[in-house]
Amino acid sequence: MAKYKPWMLCCFILIGFICIVAIVCLCFTSFLDRRCPSGSYKRAAVSADSQICSEIGRNMLQQGGSAVDGAIAALLCTSVVNPQSMGIGGGSIITLRNKTGHVKVYNFRETVPQSVKPNLLKECPTTFKLSTGSQWIGIPGELRGYEKIHEQYGKLPWAKLFEPTIKLARDGIPLPVFLGKVLAIPFVKRFIQGSSLCEILCHKNKTVLSTGDILKFPKLAETMETIANHGAKEFYTGKIGHDLIQDIEAAGGKLTMEDLKSFRVQVEDAWTVPLGDAKLYVPPPPAGGALLAFILKVMEGFSLTSNSLVGDKKIQMYHHFIEALKFANGQRKCICDPKFNNTKCAHHLIDPTFIDRIGKMISSNRTHSNSYYNVTPSSDHTGTTHVSVLDEDGLAVSATSTINQIFGGLVYSRRTGIILNNELADFCGRADTLRPGERPPSSMAPAILESKSGGILVIGGSGGSLITTAMALSIINHQWLGMNLKDAIGAHIVFVDSENNVNFETGFDKSVIKGLTTRFEHKPGNWSFFLNVVNAVEKQDSCIAAVSDSRKMGMSAGY
Repeated sequence: MAKYKPWMLCCFILIGFICIVAIVCLCFTSFLDRRCPSGSYKRAAVSADSQICSEIGRNMLQQGGSAVDGAIAALLCTSVVNPQSMGIGGGSIITLRNKTGHVKVYNFRETVPQSVKPNLLKECPTTFKLSTGSQWIGIPGELRGYEKIHEQYGKLPWAKLFEPTIKLARDGIPLPVFLGKVLAIPFVKRFIQGSSLCEILCHKNKTVLSTGDILKFPKLAETMETIANHGAKEFYTGKIGHDLIQDIEAAGGKLTMEDLKSFRVQVEDAWTVPLGDAKLYVPPPPAGGALLAFILKVMEGFSLTSNSLVGDKKIQMYHHFIEALKFANGQRKCICDPKFNNTKCAHHLIDPTFIDRIGKMISSNRTHSNSYYNVTPSSDHTGTTHVSVLDEDGLAVSATSTINQIFGGLVYSRRTGIILNNELADFCGRADTLRPGERPPSSMAPAILESKSGGILVIGGSGGSLITTAMALSIINHQWLGMNLKDAIGAHIVFVDSENNVNFETGFDKSVIKGLTTRFEHKPGNWSFFLNVVNAVEKQDSCIAAVSDSRKMGMSAGY
């Protein structure tokens, strides 16, 4: 029998130990893999409005990029795939949780230009309609915001984030199905055919593009290529900015190069709101985070469980929710830019004493007139997009971006290929004056929810005035009513419009509608634009669920 020297025996023992550890780790990993639901991911995920943009964001993560890299790339892509919603002529609000758990908000929404049209707010529509024209353009902040967060958290080169979208814009893509549906809406079609946007969204005979056509943005591709190679300064101080200003002036607008040069990104801590055993992080005013938190805190007082969906309890739950929305409508004027208004603007919305008082004012058997909720009728809006990203290092990005209404103000810059926002219309019905540098009030509320057990939910919505109700219901459905993330987001919503009429999404439970309108006498509305979309990524234990709302035919991507 062979004799082994002591050092050889030690080597054999060490090798055996390493093998045992490797087998245990492999078995543990396999166990965790089996535990994760079908369709979930292990390392990172992106939820955008479309599959192609989610995949572009995911690809950036796989190439070593951060959640910020993935979010920027997905948003740039969305400006081509869903140009009616957002673009580099607009602005964003991003809630970002770093690896240490600190949550900050980067607000680069558009601001009021120096030479804003006097008495502009007198032109505000009194009914639901698009606010078109160059007078509504705010100073775009999109690229300044991308630059800021990329400097702090980006891992990939700036130019790399633009490459996929430049290719899409230059080579063209089949007209996205959702965009085709938007363009087929009669009033949208009429607006497009009568605007400069027809240059990119119409055939040569001035008929609007439809399914089967190829969508191209050649000028935008050139602009993005210049910005990719030379940075955001080309937009704010360079030739692209000068070209953009020329086109705006030609359309009758007052934006100047000084306006572009003056734009600054606002960075501050997120508002932290306890929600059960979790913490909700939301952007402060003039974002809509306070209204979202207010509704959720009021509803928390009703101790909801999965049993709340059974029988008459379901009707009662929705009655309480509608009442919370009506009170939220009464508080919309509190959402304002604190730099130009009361510095305590909207703080009371997350004050436990105020929330408790509102909870006691909700009657369990009736609704009330608008004066009871302090509601002043204003206008409702649609628009925006949202991207949620979570990377391997735990960096979380919740990003909501917009040019405001559908295709902004229908002002297209021929020299740059940029579609301009109509952000100043967000002041309509919610402010009495406009001051240079002021940011408009918004429903945008990119949020992050952190559970006591360490779970992270990155969530946000689009759809203008519908953002608040869609996000609130998605969170309620998931956190308290026991629905999985996909079902929570996909559930039909109820929307209380600015006049406190109650509107139900097609497919909403008819027995609940009957109970709400007969027993509680909620006044039904006739809102038909249910363009509410919620996109979210959630990590629980070692599994990541990612959901892109099917209403916009979106699909998430991860690995």
